[in-house]
Amino acid sequence: MYIMQQSAFDSLQLQTNGSRFRVLVGLTGSVAALKAPLLVTQLLEIPEVDVRVVTTDHATHFYSINEVPVRVYTDKDEWEIWTKRTDPVLHIELRRWADLLVIAPLDANTLGKIANGICDNLLTCVVRAWDTSRPLLFCPAMNTAMWDHPITAQQVATLKGFGYVEIPCIAKKLVCGDEGKGAMAEVSTIVDTVKQYLQKPAE
Repeated sequence: MYIMQQSAFDSLQLQTNGSRFRVLVGLTGSVAALKAPLLVTQLLEIPEVDVRVVTTDHATHFYSINEVPVRVYTDKDEWEIWTKRTDPVLHIELRRWADLLVIAPLDANTLGKIANGICDNLLTCVVRAWDTSRPLLFCPAMNTAMWDHPITAQQVATLKGFGYVEIPCIAKKLVCGDEGKGAMAEVSTIVDTVKQYLQKPAE
């Protein structure tokens, strides 16, 4: 039975690779998800880094999974891999695999879910099961009016209270035409932040 499980995970590319630092990228349903291929490509350029991606179904509206140069996990994978009690649970295996989780972009809907403990898809299940001794970075991205809503600040504060680290959104002209805060941080900023955690000594 163990051999069967290991084989299943080999096919999902979840085996560990020596001392490489393992980064899990979460994508949610913001238009900023169109930067996913660029973000993953730049993360892969960091020496000794492995990258995998977890996407929500809505995020795939903005980018093509085929353009992302690593394994992308979806809700479908979560349910296809589990058929009986002894089968591994994907969101737990992803949580065990990753040294760092970065959610970029984090849309308003998923922000609200995480702040309230809701876990109704693969990504939010990974977050709910996350080992809080490991870094979780989040990059808000939403319309300016949504960003300015009072509940947004409360929910961001809740995530920071969990120990998660915000990579703040920026002000620019958004795809919808509005101008103001709410755009996801630049990809270079996100990558530089991840690099800071590679440089920290192991505890």
